Amino acid sequence: MPSPANLAARPARVEIDRAAAQAVRRGHPWVWRNAVRRAPASLHVGTPVSLHADDGTFAGRGLWDPESPIAVRVYTTSSSQQLDLALLTNNVARAIEARETWFQASDTNAYRLCNGEGDRVPGVVLDRYADVVVARFDGEAIVPWARALLEALWPQLEARGMRSLVWRMPRRDKTELQGIAGEEAPSRVVVLERGMRMVVDLAHGQKTGAFLDQRENRRRVRSMSKGARVLNLFSYAGGFSCAAALGGATHVTSVDIAHPAHAIAQETFRLNGLDPSTHTFVTSDVFSWLAQAHARNDRFSLVISDPPSFAPSERTLPRALSAYRKLHEACIRVVARGGVFCAASCSSHVTMDAFLTTLDDQVTMGREFRVLETFGQPLDHSTTPGWPEGRYLKFVVLGELQPRLSPGGG
Repeated sequence: MPSPANLAARPARVEIDRAAAQAVRRGHPWVWRNAVRRAPASLHVGTPVSLHADDGTFAGRGLWDPESPIAVRVYTTSSSQQLDLALLTNNVARAIEARETWFQASDTNAYRLCNGEGDRVPGVVLDRYADVVVARFDGEAIVPWARALLEALWPQLEARGMRSLVWRMPRRDKTELQGIAGEEAPSRVVVLERGMRMVVDLAHGQKTGAFLDQRENRRRVRSMSKGARVLNLFSYAGGFSCAAALGGATHVTSVDIAHPAHAIAQETFRLNGLDPSTHTFVTSDVFSWLAQAHARNDRFSLVISDPPSFAPSERTLPRALSAYRKLHEACIRVVARGGVFCAASCSSHVTMDAFLTTLDDQVTMGREFRVLETFGQPLDHSTTPGWPEGRYLKFVVLGELQPRLSPGGG
């Protein structure tokens, strides 16, 4: 694989159509392959390119990917900036520095340090878990630069108290943690999230180990759970479940098809002084379990549904919206009268408006639910105005109005 120095020594001019050039100038970080009008043959992956509209005007600089539908990821729209390791390092460092005043370590020490495109460093994701930093790289264009970039960032991370820096690399049917700097990272760590202790499986967990983007929504669930009978669907490592129990839920039922995740959830319960044996952990397909719960008249005053992405591509969007409607109708059937339903989607192809159509009055079967609040991802998962794909997370809180009193009723 070419080194960053060799790649940077061979900049290339790529012409794109005017619409794509205008999107880049407005802040969109991607150039789709069908927008490329002219490019040199046999460009290596990760080669810096200078983007120009087909009328010759400059648009930006990015890294080339010869295989992906995203042909170029854009890192600067300034013609005076060269795309090199120094620029990448500086941009990631700015993202890290911005987070220094956002969280207090005594309350929260697990959050995103760099959010790729949202921090104008496409493909570069850095997550902090206590004193371990886990890096993940999206797309192949950034990979030739990855190791040099991480090594350049390590002194700044170490100065902030980090003890380990690892690269989470996909390997066919599993992931591999490759040590980059510092001490050998443990496979599991205990972190603080808004005062709640959580076990994170760095070696096998989703994303970089945990769904950090749901942090503030877990805090919201905690604030709504006092005295509630709670159902957490697609519960995974039990973050919402533990938050609900800490918030004073009378009972929490966690449902997920992955049995090993329940063991981590129960460990998280115990770390927070909660007895998991007083709550219920079910290994089951969610749709099947919901049908059975409805049949036995099992009802919950607070239901949370946080499924995996239903829409991996734009082409699958109609099918995904249909699946959300089916899921949400099944959830509503087990929400107690006057209860609350929290529905989440992590599909970037599903907009908030589209997601709300999967919670309409037909889905709620005439029950008088209304939208109490809607949320996106938290501040450490920042995005840019010109990149709508970055606004992927939706969290909708629905509450049912109490039934009307009959005329003359007390």
